[in-house]
Amino acid sequence: MRKNIVAGNWKCNTTLTDGVALAKEVEKLYNEKGDKKVEVIICTPFLHLTEVSKVVSKVKVGAQNCAAEPKGAFTGEVSAEMLKSAGIPYCILGHSERRSYYGDTNDILAKKVRLALDNGLAPIFCIGEVLAERESGKLFDVVKEQLEKGVFFLGADEFKKIVLAYEPVWAIGTGKVATPAQAQEMHKFIRDLVEKKYGKEVAQSTTILYGGSCNDQNAKELFANPDVDGGLIGGASLKAEQFLAIINGF
Repeated sequence: MRKNIVAGNWKCNTTLTDGVALAKEVEKLYNEKGDKKVEVIICTPFLHLTEVSKVVSKVKVGAQNCAAEPKGAFTGEVSAEMLKSAGIPYCILGHSERRSYYGDTNDILAKKVRLALDNGLAPIFCIGEVLAERESGKLFDVVKEQLEKGVFFLGADEFKKIVLAYEPVWAIGTGKVATPAQAQEMHKFIRDLVEKKYGKEVAQSTTILYGGSCNDQNAKELFANPDVDGGLIGGASLKAEQFLAIINGF
């Protein structure tokens, strides 16, 4: 039985004070009214991680990235070992913003995945196509390559620790959303690739999240798809009541 997960990606938002207050509110609402069959993760800015971890217990905490090197002269980077030392269980890797703005290639991401797993972090590994790739019919090829180069080098036991997140890049922060049928089509394609690589049991236990302008208005319809196991939520995760409504979308 695979997990249903709703993960909030706060991106570069909230001051430390506001972030801690938001985390407290999410924890309170989840404890009072949240669907306990859903695992909830909030991925905060690095600066917030340790303080937010102190004010949540049922809600898990994740980082938004980690360095591609274990340690050394890499000014401004935060290593997987540092995250481990802070008790952080999850780490987003391969988000489209990291890929497009900061040069995170498939090869770099494979190094980050390796370091994350070696330090006990569970990667939330993002994959997805830009609009031009969808319109030219390359969407499946792009996603397949991202999986093959980014995570399919892992053995089955390690791959089981990966959470996948499909994010059609053209739908992130644009207000455009993949239709439930488009989301299901890609999620099934991803699960079929996992099955071909690792077998049916691993494929059926792999959590695949949808990310891309998922909100409290469309979550229920998206989550009704058999291969959509939750969401990686951007802007809507910054408002606790909206985030709760998404959590309860199942």
